[in-house]
Order: sequence, then structure tokens, then C-alpha cells
Amino acid sequence: MGVISGQCYSTLGSYNKPFFSSQTLRHSTPFSVSSPPPRLRTTISCRAVAAESPLTAKVGLKDFIHIDDFDKDTILKMLDRAIEVKALLKSGDRSFRPFEGKTMSMIFTKPSMRTRVSFETGFSLLGGHAVYLGRDDIQMGKREETRDVARVLSRYNDLIMARVFAHQDILDLAKYATVPVINGLTDYNHPVQIMADALTMIEHIGRVEGSQVVYVGDGNNIVHSWLLLASVIPFHFVCACPKGFEPDAKTVEKARKAGISKIEITNDPKEAVKGADVVYSDVWASMGQKEEAAYRREVFKGFQVDKILMDIAGSKAFFMHCLPAERGVEVTDEVVEAPYSIVFPQAENRMHAQNAIMLHVLGK
Repeated sequence: MGVISGQCYSTLGSYNKPFFSSQTLRHSTPFSVSSPPPRLRTTISCRAVAAESPLTAKVGLKDFIHIDDFDKDTILKMLDRAIEVKALLKSGDRSFRPFEGKTMSMIFTKPSMRTRVSFETGFSLLGGHAVYLGRDDIQMGKREETRDVARVLSRYNDLIMARVFAHQDILDLAKYATVPVINGLTDYNHPVQIMADALTMIEHIGRVEGSQVVYVGDGNNIVHSWLLLASVIPFHFVCACPKGFEPDAKTVEKARKAGISKIEITNDPKEAVKGADVVYSDVWASMGQKEEAAYRREVFKGFQVDKILMDIAGSKAFFMHCLPAERGVEVTDEVVEAPYSIVFPQAENRMHAQNAIMLHVLGK
């Protein structure tokens, strides 16, 4: 049900002006102390005005929370737009400013260099202004409820981006916000990263569809986003991880049930990488898991991406990593610096993919 607000008016003789308006007060005839004011009959009438419910107001606007919220055609259109706008920016042309006069709040309960700089720079280059809100600026869910944060920021901004720990936080922001919400990362998934990865694959391999992507390491939020992309676009996805560190079983099942891509979960990285177009790695202990780092280094022995593993993958394989990388742990320095490594074009494409996402959710 919508909230009802009211506007009230007074009627004094032949006048019909807003009650307590500055004009009425400024120009009313002063009364002397010796003579009482005339008894005028004042009538106040109120007009009810229906306001939109915050849960139904997001008409025609779309959040970007999970990749599989969109169909294949929409994903590919966003990637095409990313290529188009990237080329424009690379040319030095700064005339395309679709976000002129618009603002975005960026909520960070997890710090990040790439996420902050890529979103803030991209939004600025396209004419907008981004506001950084760190962990101590809001203390979302602690100092102030997430639903209240969503509703307040919606009244200031045209867009909200959030990088948080709990996936429920991004769901609650999207539920209560009346402006589009973009998932900058949660413990469950990282959709903007995978869009940047897909863009990088198109640039270097020529396609995502029909390719073979082999992820080596922990079955984390990056893996979940690859699985959700595989629910929409057909390709061969393999996750090679130690036993006990497999990705979420429901997400794996969802990708398999979609019947679009070939999905494999294995504990043998050497077999997994054979014939790969992309060998992909990430840190073994993500933010919030650092106390497990020493234990994980023992468990993950044999899952390091080194030159031997890349040689097994074959000469056509590229190496990708979402960064930051712990060189000498999940990947060797030699691999990061090799000619087949495309980790830095991949990092740059965070901005270009996110620009396309922002353009899409704002209907530009």
C-alpha cells in the first residue's frame, strides 16, 4: 500500500493560499493592540496525495545482482556496449556524458582498489559523481539498518553500488532501494568481475561461447559467478579444487540443470587444464578467511598455477586472475608476467564492463 501524504489550504474570505504561506504572513493587515482582530471564519481543506511504495517504485529499472538475472541476449548487448564505450574513451573523446547530473553512492564494507577506482573513474568519465562510503561511514546493519540505508540513499542518489560480505545485505539493499543497485561483490558472487572477464575473453580469444574456462583453486564467489554465467551462455566450465573446497552445490546444480553448458567439478588440476582457452586463478584465502591462510596453503598444494601447469594447458591457453594475486602462492611470478597472461587488460576491463552495466540499469 502506498503512503498517503497531504497538502492543506486555508480559505480567508476570497483568498485561497497555502496555509501559513510566507506571502499570507508578510502581507496580512496588522491588528492594533487596542482593537481585537475581526472574527474571520477560517476553513482548512486537505488534499490526499498518494506516494509510491518503496517496494514497488522501481518501475522499469533493473538491479545487477546475479548474472543469470539476465538472458543471453541482454548480457551480450551489455558486452557490445562495453566495447563501444571503451573505444570511445580510448579515442580521447569525452563528449559522451550520459550520467551528467547523476550521483552514485558506493558502499564498501570490504575494501578494494579495483572496485572503487574502476567504478568511481568510470562514472566520472561519463559525467557522474560518485560518493565513497567506507565501512565506518555507515556501519550498515550495525549503526543503521540496511533497509533504512537503502531508502535514505535512494533519496539522494540515482544509483547504489555495494561491495559487502553477506549476500543478504545486497538483497536487502535491492529490496528497499528505489534506485538500481549493483552488486560490487558479496561472499556468494562477484558478477561485475565476470562481466569484465567475459569482455577480456572476447577481446583476446574472440568469444566466450564455446570456449573452455578452467578455474584452479578455491570454489569461491568467483566460481559461483562463472557457474551463473554458464547458466546463460554456453561454454565448458571446469573447477579444479581440493576436496572439501568445492563451490556451492546448489549453484552447481542450477548451472547443470540449465542444460546450456558443460560443467565439471574435479580435484585434479593437471587433467582439468588440458585444452583450456583460459586458466583462471584466485587467492586461496579470501578476505575474511585470512586466519585460515596457513592451513589452506597446505591443503592447496598441487593447485598452484605455474609454468608446468600452463604447459599442460597448451599453447593457446591464456592466464587470468581477478587480483590481487599472492605471487608465489596460488600463482607464480613467472606466470603473471608471461606473454599469455592477460591479468592487466582484465583489470582494466572492470571499468569498461561496469560502465556498460551502469548504462543498462539506468536505461541509457
